[in-house]
Amino acid sequence: MYDPSDPRAALAAKASAPAPDGFDAASIAKFYEQPPQVDDQNGKSWFVRSQNCIVAYTHANDGASFDRGPEQDEFVLLLPTPETSAQVTSAGKSLDIEGYSIAFIPPGESKITISGSGPVVRLFTTKPEDLCAQCVNAAAYEDAHATVAELVAWPAPKGEPKVHVYSLDVPDEPGRFGRIWRGSTIMVNFLAPQVGPRDVTKLSPHHHDDFEQISLALEGAFTHHLRWPWTTNLNNWREDEHHYCASPSVMVIPPPAIHTSRGMLDGVNQLVDIFSPPRRDFSLQPGWVLNANDYPMPD
Repeated sequence: MYDPSDPRAALAAKASAPAPDGFDAASIAKFYEQPPQVDDQNGKSWFVRSQNCIVAYTHANDGASFDRGPEQDEFVLLLPTPETSAQVTSAGKSLDIEGYSIAFIPPGESKITISGSGPVVRLFTTKPEDLCAQCVNAAAYEDAHATVAELVAWPAPKGEPKVHVYSLDVPDEPGRFGRIWRGSTIMVNFLAPQVGPRDVTKLSPHHHDDFEQISLALEGAFTHHLRWPWTTNLNNWREDEHHYCASPSVMVIPPPAIHTSRGMLDGVNQLVDIFSPPRRDFSLQPGWVLNANDYPMPD
C-alpha cells in the first residue's frame, strides 16, 4: 500500500504466495549497542546476514586493508561518505575509487585499501563460510528459511571482468524511486535522505512474497514497523513489532511480513535497502536501475 505520490505505486500487484507453515522472525543488529565481531588494525567491524546476503559494516581506520579471495561471486563496496576513499585491486588491475561511491567487484582475488577513516560497507553473498560464521545472527540461519527463494545469479556484466564504479551523487528525478544499482547477485537502493521525521500520513506498508529486505541505517534513526499476516493456524501468528533503530544498524525483514520504516530525527535520516538477488520489479521500471546498461537482466 503506497501513497499515490510514491513511485512504487506504479508497480504491478502480485498474487500472494500460499501461506507458509510458520513465519521467520526479523533480525536486528544495532551496531552502536553491540561489540564488533572484529576489532583490529583495520578498525571495528560488524557482520550480519540474511539468507542470501552478508553485510560487513566497518568503521575503518586510515590505511585499512581488506584482502579477499578467491570469491565465488561478485561483491559490493559502498563508500557512503566523501571523506573515505579506496584503492581496489582486482582482475590484475588497480583502481582508485572516490568517497561517496558504490563499486561492484568481480569474482576472484581482490584487495581494498582505505584512505581516510570512516564507514565502509561490503556486501557479499553467503558463500564465504568465514564471513557467515562471524555474523551476529548466524544461528538464525542454521536452517534455511522456507519462505525465501533460492539465490540464482543474474547475468554477468558485459565485457571483460572489471570493477564497476558509480557515484552516489545522483539527483532525484520525478517518477524514479531512490538511487538503485544492481550487480549479478545484489541490488542496492541508496535512498534519498529523509530530512526530518517522515510524514506519518504517507507511510508505505507493503510485503514481499519470497525475498528478504535488508535495511541499513547509516545516519539518523528509523522506526521499523512489522506485521505478519494471520493464517488459519493461530499457533503461527506473531505480534506486531515496532523497532527504534539508530545508526549504524541493520534490520533484516523476512517475507511475507508487512513493513514500513519511518525516519525519526530532525536532521538527516539515511537508509540503504539491499536485496539479493536483484529485484525484477524494480528492474522492469524504465530508468530506475542506474547501471542497467552494464548489467543485463535474465532472459
